[in-house]
Amino acid sequence: MAESKASVTWQENRAFMGIAPSGHEVQIDADKEKGASPMELILLGLGGCASYDVVAILQKSRQAVVGVRCELTAQRAETVPAVYTDIHLHFVVTGQDIKDSQVEKAIKLSAEKYCSASRMLANGGVNVTHDYEIIEEAV
Repeated sequence: MAESKASVTWQENRAFMGIAPSGHEVQIDADKEKGASPMELILLGLGGCASYDVVAILQKSRQAVVGVRCELTAQRAETVPAVYTDIHLHFVVTGQDIKDSQVEKAIKLSAEKYCSASRMLANGGVNVTHDYEIIEEAV
């Protein structure tokens, strides 16, 4: 089993500096003044993980992709802990002659096999859903 080490250090008020296992720093702020909130970072992590998978799978299937954007919409419980209950990922895939079947396959593989963040959230009871649109653009 691989081990990862990170740290989060309090700076002031509700602001913290996170240091990822890679050494990169991330500003975290529950007040959202100096950085993203912890829950916002969870959404960004999910979007980044899923987007990476979709891009890699589409490139391997020789799709002429020039852009992928993942727009996330989330609902949280109204009581503490205010966990995410539902997260929807909408992928906007831009490129030339992109096949619907390849985008569907890439999203499904990401959701069901490759995206650790998606699997972890879904296994924790979050309803994670996906859809997509393709925008034709010359390469």
